[in-house]
Amino acid sequence: MATYTITELAREFDITARAIRFYEDQGLISPTRDGPGGRSRVYTARERTRLKLTLRGKRLGLTLSEIKSLVDMYESPKDTSAQIERFLLVLAEHREKLEQQREDIEMALTEISAHEETCRRTLGEHSKAAQEMPAADVLRRAS
Repeated sequence: MATYTITELAREFDITARAIRFYEDQGLISPTRDGPGGRSRVYTARERTRLKLTLRGKRLGLTLSEIKSLVDMYESPKDTSAQIERFLLVLAEHREKLEQQREDIEMALTEISAHEETCRRTLGEHSKAAQEMPAADVLRRAS
């Protein structure tokens, strides 16, 4: 049976060993312990797969609790339909959140554009007024 060290998994998935230990603390993966005093972590193919699924869930923007519930479902292949339906539900909820965020971002960008235009107009008016002002008045206002 293939086993992996924390360093090997960190290198393979381009993450830190600290991140892997964090996922372990969250219960997403659970390596066995080996060596004197159980200091060395040993990851099986199962743990590697769980880590891979965890990272995929993170890329999708899922929370760790959502990822954990989905990854835990793959431990019991008894009812694949229920697993797929649960995954679809999580994805739909996540899509809804992202759509709302996109809408909020679009509104914020529209407001920013309006403020930028107002600022440019104001700068243009000040610039024009300064050009029309006699040089002595410009110097007097600057001091």
